[in-house]
Amino acid sequence: MSRQPKLERFNNLVKSKYQVYNSLFMTLPFQGITDTGVLLPLFDRICTRGYDKHYNPEKIVNYFFDKYQRDVSEEERYDLLFRFIQYIERQVVLFDAIEDAAYRTVNNMDGRGTLRNIKEEAEAQSKTGELKEYLQDFKIRPVLTAHPTQFYPGAVLGIINDLSAAINENNVEMIKKLLSQLGKTPFFKKEKPTPYDEAVSLIWYLENVFYKASSHIYNYLRQNVFKGEFFDNEVIDLGFWPGGDRDGNPFVTTEITLKVASRLRNTIIKNYYRDIRSLRRRITFVGTEEALADLEKRLYDSIFLPGDEVTVSLEELETTLLRIRKIVVERHESLFLEEIDDILNKVKMFGYHFAVLDIRQDSRVHMHVMDEIVKQCAKDNLGIFPENYLELSEEEQIKILQDVRGKVDPATLEDDIARKTLESIYAMQEIQKQNGERSCNRYIISNNQTGLNVMQAFSMIHLTGWEDPTVDIVPLFETVPDLKIAKEVMRGLYTNPAYAAHLKKRNMKQTIMLGFSDGTKDGGYLMANWSIFKAKEELTQVSREFGIKVIFFDGRGGPPARGGGKTHQFYASLGETIEDEEIQVTVQGQTISSNFGTPDSCQYNLEQLLSSGIFNGVFSQKTKAFPDEDRKTMEELAEISYQAYSDFKAHPKFLGYLERMSTLKFYAKTNIGSRPSKRGGSDKLNFSDLRAIPFVGSWSQLKQNVPGFFGVGTAIEKLEERGEFDRVQSLYNNSMFFRTLLENSMMSLTKSFFALTAYMKDDPEFGAFWELIHEEYERSKRVLLKVTGYSELMEDEQAGKASIQERERIVLPLLTIQQFALKKIQEMQREENPDEKKLEMFEKMVTRSLFGNINASRNSA
Repeated sequence: MSRQPKLERFNNLVKSKYQVYNSLFMTLPFQGITDTGVLLPLFDRICTRGYDKHYNPEKIVNYFFDKYQRDVSEEERYDLLFRFIQYIERQVVLFDAIEDAAYRTVNNMDGRGTLRNIKEEAEAQSKTGELKEYLQDFKIRPVLTAHPTQFYPGAVLGIINDLSAAINENNVEMIKKLLSQLGKTPFFKKEKPTPYDEAVSLIWYLENVFYKASSHIYNYLRQNVFKGEFFDNEVIDLGFWPGGDRDGNPFVTTEITLKVASRLRNTIIKNYYRDIRSLRRRITFVGTEEALADLEKRLYDSIFLPGDEVTVSLEELETTLLRIRKIVVERHESLFLEEIDDILNKVKMFGYHFAVLDIRQDSRVHMHVMDEIVKQCAKDNLGIFPENYLELSEEEQIKILQDVRGKVDPATLEDDIARKTLESIYAMQEIQKQNGERSCNRYIISNNQTGLNVMQAFSMIHLTGWEDPTVDIVPLFETVPDLKIAKEVMRGLYTNPAYAAHLKKRNMKQTIMLGFSDGTKDGGYLMANWSIFKAKEELTQVSREFGIKVIFFDGRGGPPARGGGKTHQFYASLGETIEDEEIQVTVQGQTISSNFGTPDSCQYNLEQLLSSGIFNGVFSQKTKAFPDEDRKTMEELAEISYQAYSDFKAHPKFLGYLERMSTLKFYAKTNIGSRPSKRGGSDKLNFSDLRAIPFVGSWSQLKQNVPGFFGVGTAIEKLEERGEFDRVQSLYNNSMFFRTLLENSMMSLTKSFFALTAYMKDDPEFGAFWELIHEEYERSKRVLLKVTGYSELMEDEQAGKASIQERERIVLPLLTIQQFALKKIQEMQREENPDEKKLEMFEKMVTRSLFGNINASRNSA
């Protein structure tokens, strides 16, 4: 089977199986499913034919009603549409489970980008020594975030997992039971989850997936690259945001942060306990039993006894295991040694923290907090700040902040946000005491614009009595203007004596986060990616100048519009001018379940990330990513696309279109995340308040995917009109970075379907705006095909394209229902006295339709 082309493997193991099991699902003997299962294929066929005939969604739905529901009341008709929504949601789950089950075979687990491939390549090129040296320092950090794009509740995730296993075993009876369970399990939440609920949901992945996959990778490297020797680098360093990410989330409290840290520690100890328990069945030799039994009991006590104390320290756990290992090697012929080493490797990787809990807050909040702290210090006569501090210039404030020391009690602060912000730093100290320094040692500043923003966080840390803080301060540069000045901001910090002294204590390493999501929302697809690339080059240069190792942390989402797409190719394309000792990247929403949801997919995608860095560090020629002439072309394309996107954003109908023609306002009603769907408390929609996820997601629901391509077509066509298309062709041929950008953009175009919203071109208010978007889509599609030489989009990714097409086919009826409901809402809102009950019903229909559409796209938001 593995010798077949990837597309054939996909068709045989995914597409064909889906058709079989979906037929089984249709025949399930419980209320509502039978009729729905019979009528949905008819509705599906009418949708497909209807769009071919240029019908709008309302006409398609009404045609279906007239043909198959003629003698049925209006209420029953709409009830059927809701049943269709429920049914399609479950079809998507079924498809997910089948695709997960086939993952290992469809994706070659020993092919390009895997560790076996890297090892063999190193041996073939006599570079094993270089590979070992590189792996002494290089590591990856996938950071799980709580951003709300995951619509599956925990119960459904469990069903997907069990269903995949049953499909792999061809256990038809269990598959039938699980499909029945699926049909009766609710998909939506009546109440918003708390940040702690979000953390618990994501810790499930750490416990059941990352724990196994990460250790498998580490064990492979130790055995096959380092030939059984221990090496001093954990390679995979997991990160975690739920419970620590305060940016825009007023529901994250100090209590929740501490509770999440405790849960992380408890979960990793539970995993160690299980492993020690299993180990005792193998290591039954003289001199080992008593020590292992003692470890097992004390780990058990740490999990289940009241209180928050650990009964066996991490150092003692490791020392005991090493002592047992020595006995097994010296007295018992190294029997089952690999099982002891497996646990030792896990202890090295995960400690007692499991994943690093980051604390994050917005720089604008810090400005407010500092004002409050200064006022409170003056009121309490603490003498920390001069009386005129708030009137001083930015440079003068920085000079004072660099020397600020003291201990401010958060309880004395009257302002709630100021109190919570300072408490979060006290919480970091508490977590480090409990779980070790690695457990919570980064403070991230969102929307960082100046050196003052960093020094405010720096001073707040020192105002908690933390004399030598074991904390890395991480500025996050997000917008295009902020990226342009990032180099000078960091130069100012590197020359600041207090901050430079802090970096010296932190091993001369500086982590800098760069935000793809807000960058794309702000500057468009090409400019965002290009601005981040240039910022990385400049930040690498200025950091090297001061002898500082810069580590880049990418705020990448699932889709190309948020910096996602083909991460392996992206990181492998960066060249010598960008520091590459670590790859750190956010993983969020349904990208967690799709790319890291099973041990197989998790292992594969972690290996892809690792190999991209290794490729860049060991196998590439270490040249510039762009020859000078190609760089000039890239710059020009980015500038033209930026202007096109900026004009688009400034269009008088831009916000109105999103607000009234898309699903934007319905994201807040889905109850999938604890965080509000927009910043600020204003009822009026402001572009700056829009969060990247609902912004990108709304375009995805419209099947227009604007952030993933708008401006690309205009930019390339502009050079084409000047007779300079050969420059674009040269850039494409010479630059893997540019090729990756275009391939990811083609994915956005592939997921677009303008026939769904073609009716909007006749709208008296928004018709011309819809045409503007559609023209850019057609333009981008045409020039991308010309540049790549393809006859169709994603021509070289047939299996990936087939997966997208199959998912889009499943949700076409769902999209049709959503647009039908939106159209009805628009019509009713123009009425003087609309039927409020009916309006509420259509709004519920739109909200419910979001779930399946997002889940089907897997990396849509």
